[in-house]
Amino acid sequence: MLKSIWFNFWLFVLTIVAGTVAIMLSLHDRQGNRVHEVGRWWGKTLLRIAGVSVAIQGLEHLSADQAYIFAANHQSQFDIFVLQAYLPGQFRWLAKVELFHIPIFGQALRRMGSLPIDRSNRQAAIRSLDQAAAKVQAGTSIIIFPEGTRGATGQLLPFKKGGFALAIKSGQPIMPVSISGTRFIQPRGVLGIHPGPVKVVLGPPLETSNYTLNRKQELMAELRAAIEKNYDPDFPYGPAPTKPGT
Repeated sequence: MLKSIWFNFWLFVLTIVAGTVAIMLSLHDRQGNRVHEVGRWWGKTLLRIAGVSVAIQGLEHLSADQAYIFAANHQSQFDIFVLQAYLPGQFRWLAKVELFHIPIFGQALRRMGSLPIDRSNRQAAIRSLDQAAAKVQAGTSIIIFPEGTRGATGQLLPFKKGGFALAIKSGQPIMPVSISGTRFIQPRGVLGIHPGPVKVVLGPPLETSNYTLNRKQELMAELRAAIEKNYDPDFPYGPAPTKPGT
């Protein structure tokens, strides 16, 4: 309990501090690169306070001169801290519009160059996807959570179609990102945290240039299989023991 109170105190304080610094830096950093580094410091510091260690695999699949759509499974708010802290290079977020309404944090997120998506407004969502596709075409990587929200059972939720329209419109590779362990650190709807390890695996990128919007379902199935291949819902504890007679 004390660990959770301590972490949430520092989450509040560091978000205000990092957000304020990011907003000030953005006045002289129109590209958002220095703002992004402030976000990386924010993520790493929060993970250190929470007692979370991160191991990342598959970095050999990254090319420094290539923009990607990073597509990750989503089990906990700690997924955000982990990716912001340990995913290499510059990238921006395609995130639900509600996050941009959070004082200071939302403004910093926008100044970084991240884009809101409002799924309740179809026309606004299409505009956001078009803007994100243009960013990727111009050389800036984007992160999406294709499930759209955090899962509560350890299993992947159904994928939303918007991120796949973005990938196909951009014509750039989509990289599967499998995050294991965060659901045990802080499950959805739980304020308490439990320190532990996290494993992130980057799979080989999936080419999107051969897909059309009419074939989104095929790309969704290919990405889902790629994420599930490297995702361990029971990490780091292993599967529950089978009861005798079952």
